[in-house]
Amino acid sequence: MKKMILAAVGGATLGLVATTQLAGPVLAQETESNTSVYEQLDLFGDIFERIRSNYVEEVDDRELIEAAINGMLTSLDPHSSYLSPDAAQRMRVSTSGEFGGLGIEVTQEEGWVKVVSPMDGTPAEAAGIQAGDFITAVDGESVLGLTLDEAVTMMRGPVGAEIIVTVVREGEAEPFDVSIIRDTIKLTAVRGRTEGNAVVMRITTFNEQTFPNLRDGMEEQVAEAGGFENIDGIVLDLRNNPGGLLSQAVYVSDAFLDAGEIVSTRGRQLADGDRFNATPGDLAEGKPIVVLINGGSASASEIVAGALQDHRRAIVVGTNSFGKGSVQTVVPLSQDGAMRLTTARYYTPSGRSIQSLGISPDIIVEQPLVRADDDGEEEEDRPQRTEAGLRGALENDSLTEDEIRQIEEDRARAEAAAALREDDYQLAYAIDILKGLNALGPVAGME
Repeated sequence: MKKMILAAVGGATLGLVATTQLAGPVLAQETESNTSVYEQLDLFGDIFERIRSNYVEEVDDRELIEAAINGMLTSLDPHSSYLSPDAAQRMRVSTSGEFGGLGIEVTQEEGWVKVVSPMDGTPAEAAGIQAGDFITAVDGESVLGLTLDEAVTMMRGPVGAEIIVTVVREGEAEPFDVSIIRDTIKLTAVRGRTEGNAVVMRITTFNEQTFPNLRDGMEEQVAEAGGFENIDGIVLDLRNNPGGLLSQAVYVSDAFLDAGEIVSTRGRQLADGDRFNATPGDLAEGKPIVVLINGGSASASEIVAGALQDHRRAIVVGTNSFGKGSVQTVVPLSQDGAMRLTTARYYTPSGRSIQSLGISPDIIVEQPLVRADDDGEEEEDRPQRTEAGLRGALENDSLTEDEIRQIEEDRARAEAAAALREDDYQLAYAIDILKGLNALGPVAGME
């Protein structure tokens, strides 16, 4: 600790000497820089007046200035932007958990609108929109050259109205149109269910309701199972979760960690950094956890996956996540507008930034594409030949009725797990991992 303090003091001293020696040149550079800024602002004013006077059509001064502000922000990175009063209000509503639209989280990449992920139970998901899709046109009108807010505004409209989006998808030779019916989007932050002996908590977004929904949902599922002694573990399904509030990502991570760092943020200045640590208490009471992620898992989802992975509290399964490792601060502005500005990068407990890299799963499991049979007909099920089916086979008289009932129940659970592989291979894989860890006992499980 003393070495760190001394190093800091030494650095400050050297800085003071350098400043003293170079005071003249530094002041000259600052004056020159200020002059340059004023010249550029004069240039902006000159261009603004020429547009107002000479553009082929009359322009709206306010819209022109807002476009200039937004251009300044969007030139920084894909996540910084200006929010008009209407857009700022929509953002506040969506964060609270209910809004109107298609049900997709989008970003902008090279001028095109890119789908981060469709939201569960929304019109976009029902229409087959996938994470990674590019939306190139809305109702036949190209979105190239529009700001993200302008493109989103095009996709909004009356509930029940149809919208046609043109989609470019990797693996598809040509763009194709998708018809979607707009609806009121009510986000259920967390959905819980039990599959076999595993409690599956599907977290769809990180809004103000996420942690309360997770806590209450887990308590309900565990109670229905008859207690923790009757479950193998927990699956946290973060697939296609586009993120949301940093505070909620911290609460969810803390729910399963007793101590240690959850995430740290580092801004431009050292004083801008922050660190979030776990508090005692484990919502899963030490049971093994598997976290499911994919290319649609972004931002807050990656914070949770990274924290549990670094602390070896969970096994991360699926495919590489989206790779959004930056923090945005929403700054209220005059006239009810707002500025969304990237102010920091976040780092997992081990000190890694996942910006543009994403979280790499401990076990990579692809979700198989659904393919129809060549002839369009399912193969007929053939009865399985067993000893019990042979004529004159000996009966098993060594088992009690309770033991036979237990075997039949175990077999039914195994058959249900096999059926799940057809519907959701990644989830079935996660449940198999929990089953294996539970079978090996606490030594093999998470500590």
